[in-house]
Amino acid sequence: MKFKEHALAHKYLDGLKGIEIGGSAHNPFGLDTINVDYTDDMDTVFKQGEEKMCGEKMKVDVVANGDDLPFDDESYDFVISSHVIEHFFDPIKAIKEWMRVIKKGGYVFIIAPRKKALQGETRPCTTLEELIARHEGKIKKEDVDMTGYQTSSVTGLPLDEHGHWSVWNLEDFLPICEYYGWQVAETEEVDSKVGNGFCVVLKK
Repeated sequence: MKFKEHALAHKYLDGLKGIEIGGSAHNPFGLDTINVDYTDDMDTVFKQGEEKMCGEKMKVDVVANGDDLPFDDESYDFVISSHVIEHFFDPIKAIKEWMRVIKKGGYVFIIAPRKKALQGETRPCTTLEELIARHEGKIKKEDVDMTGYQTSSVTGLPLDEHGHWSVWNLEDFLPICEYYGWQVAETEEVDSKVGNGFCVVLKK
């Protein structure tokens, strides 16, 4: 099974060249992208999940951490990610990096899981204050509660440090954008792609 492509992504990103962070075969966007992932190992929990969902795995084009990209400033039109931003301990660092590599007028397109859709997630939503403290080094990885949603919903296997560092609904995510002055072009409280996340489109 593959999820449908996303009309909102096509609205903003058709005809542009971009980077997808942690792309997956079962969740395609049908855009002109290169796929960046932290490893090209085709046997990770995530790649096993892709194969289980749709019988194939998306090729990794560039191996790099998603918050430390090997690209020049303002070299791409957009960065897109789906169900990835919550896997970064410091999502502010990641978004700043994505903003760095996109051109003026370009887009950072984010889909993240809604806490309301995560069965078994008992942690409170992650606050702006905590995220700033992580970004400034005042909170370390070992200080963060990782006892919540830490197994793959597809394979059932543990995600370890690649699990969900943060938990949000749209109303919890938007204050981050406001604080850092990131222009919000459009949002979906419930994403129209898979239906279990929210979507935020940032314009540089």
